[in-house]
Amino acid sequence: MDVLFVHNNFPGQFVHAAQAFARRPDTRVFAVGGPTARPRPHVTGLGYRIPEKLPRAGHALVERFNSDVIRGELAAAAMQRLKSEAGCDPALVVGHTGWGETLFARDLFPNARHVAFCEFFYNATGADVGFDPEFPDGGLRTALRIRAKNAGMLTALAAADLGLSPTEWQRRQHPEFMRDRIAVAHDGIDTQAAAPKANARFAVPGGPTLTPRDEVITFVNRQLEPYRGYHVFMRALPEILARRPEAQVLIVGGDGVSYGSKAPDGKSWKQIFLDEVRDRLDMSRVHFLGQIAKPDFLSMLQVSSVHVYLTYPFVLSWSLLEAMSAGALIVASGTEPVREVVEDGVTGRLFDFFDVAALAWTVTRTLAERASLGPMRRAAREFAVANYDLATVCLPRQMKLFDDLVAGRSAASTASVEGRVA
Repeated sequence: MDVLFVHNNFPGQFVHAAQAFARRPDTRVFAVGGPTARPRPHVTGLGYRIPEKLPRAGHALVERFNSDVIRGELAAAAMQRLKSEAGCDPALVVGHTGWGETLFARDLFPNARHVAFCEFFYNATGADVGFDPEFPDGGLRTALRIRAKNAGMLTALAAADLGLSPTEWQRRQHPEFMRDRIAVAHDGIDTQAAAPKANARFAVPGGPTLTPRDEVITFVNRQLEPYRGYHVFMRALPEILARRPEAQVLIVGGDGVSYGSKAPDGKSWKQIFLDEVRDRLDMSRVHFLGQIAKPDFLSMLQVSSVHVYLTYPFVLSWSLLEAMSAGALIVASGTEPVREVVEDGVTGRLFDFFDVAALAWTVTRTLAERASLGPMRRAAREFAVANYDLATVCLPRQMKLFDDLVAGRSAASTASVEGRVA
């Protein structure tokens, strides 16, 4: 059997499923990806190049769909090459809908079963857009742009047999008439690697070496930006450090933007919100680590006393689940994606995203009580292992969905059952 994965940044979320298929002796695995895709063992991959200057669309509102179509056409050409040169004849095509690469996959492989990875469907209300009044959404023009932005995803979904979302909240962002065709299966985390370790050590570059006995606050973003509550966290830090004179703060994340708008005047959001509070911080206890290697990241979580996580109503970060698995005490914003995995008072403590004082109070109270909060740590880890373990829960769930689909079992019934498990 041949299986084809299509992802701009292959392997992306498909890394474990691709490896699982590659281990099957009767299966050949193929992949199509963009310029940032990376080769994987036992996967026959083919990339495509994006022109430096894309042809312009006739209207500003269809620029995104124009880009999706261009990428879709380039990816289709790569698929055609795999078909003609390597004999790729997939029974299953799994693709991310976010960049347009799967738009024409059905036309290349009409007999295959197609799975659309549905990471995020954009809405002008009720999710990330307009959530934070500090950053106005632009009104009607933004709503028009967002509706048009979904065109490529809707086209790809219409051609798919089954959709796949990592969380129930992400599934619910899609139009109601499509939800029964979308299953929920998270990518999964390695709960054996992200596990409590009594003798863990984390050496801060140019700073102290920390252990679980120290008072350590961790905060992790891919990029330090408002979408992940960096501004709220920084505004709470002066009060937190004043109340906890022994606390060390470890901040992981880059200076760029992954989501939302760029910072004004050529600055970074990191710098803007650090400058806002710098004169009230003991900078000897605040450590900006940038983006760190995975082993160092896991060691950091293992020495964490309190892990702070904030997000707009948006895609849930793997780092929250890894922190839970590692046994950190969780203090998180009570936004909907978070509430799907953190139960207030049981597996962590929640606060209103915009309430800086509540964040400071919750962190300091949790640090003060941490010796008695072993049950909360254990509950968080047990939840992560039971629901998000890669080897025993998430990968088996994904593979069953794929196998059932190829075997001809009903995609709709599969989605309706599996879609409410995670």
